[in-house]
Amino acid sequence: MSFYKNKALKITCIVSLIMICFVYHHYLNTDTKQIKFGATYMTMNNPYFIALNESIREGIEANGDVLITRDPAQNQDRQNAQIKEMIDEGVTAIFLNPVDWTEVSEALELCKEAGVAVFNVDTNVYKKDMVESIIWSDNYQAGVQCAEDMMKKKEKADILIMKHYNVQSTNERVQGFLDTIEGHDEYKIVDEITTTSEFEVAMEEMDRILDKDLKFDVVLGGNDPTALGALAGLQSNHVTEKILIYGIDGSPDAKEMIKKGYLEGTSSQQPVKMGKKAVETAYKYLRGEPVEKDIMIDVIMITNENLNDFDIDGWL
Repeated sequence: MSFYKNKALKITCIVSLIMICFVYHHYLNTDTKQIKFGATYMTMNNPYFIALNESIREGIEANGDVLITRDPAQNQDRQNAQIKEMIDEGVTAIFLNPVDWTEVSEALELCKEAGVAVFNVDTNVYKKDMVESIIWSDNYQAGVQCAEDMMKKKEKADILIMKHYNVQSTNERVQGFLDTIEGHDEYKIVDEITTTSEFEVAMEEMDRILDKDLKFDVVLGGNDPTALGALAGLQSNHVTEKILIYGIDGSPDAKEMIKKGYLEGTSSQQPVKMGKKAVETAYKYLRGEPVEKDIMIDVIMITNENLNDFDIDGWL
């Protein structure tokens, strides 16, 4: 009996030792197993990109990995330099929203040389073959939705367009709007103004527009900060005429202004859904699974008519 007892004791000790070694090895190597991701957006001076980044960060950290985020503040040279820095820091993949869809190609070349995968979010790069996947909103449809809502509410209009020319997403939004009103001469574009998709810049641009005594009764903003900046410019100049203002993003601020009757509508992108899809796609790629090249996220028109269907304080 003592023989069997001693043998059982030895087996128990060996199993315990193996388990201790396994646990020690696991904790010793936790840091080395983390995947380091990078993220850079045209600006972080926009609640939309903050929401998108937080969605991506939540997904990355839930997997025990790390996200490094950089803000180029609308400067493509700075974004290219930041991407190089992230490569040097050892990132495996980068989530990229370009400042300029063509000039970012320099950074894409660096990623290719370093073997760093790029997942293009929100607005596409010019050289699509240099990214693994593009996760973006149906920007063209966002412009269509704004135009269709305007046409339901006005039989004719003089329209001011405010967009960011270096960003392909806003170009597509405007094109969707223009294609929808094409052939309807009662809807006229009185001017197209260049902005940087930021509240302060749009507000300043509206001041200059009003100094020119330009007549318009509809404003299409390339995104919500542009629309809200235009609204602030009109209010600061005490413009009392009814002007329909449209944004694109679906931000909490825009929904609040719709509720108060100052903004006519916003075609809502879904940054939370986009972030989750970007993370899912990145991990699939890193596991060696095939991923879609173009992943389109639907947009949803929000006006006072359906505002109660949405969380005013949150993002979709």
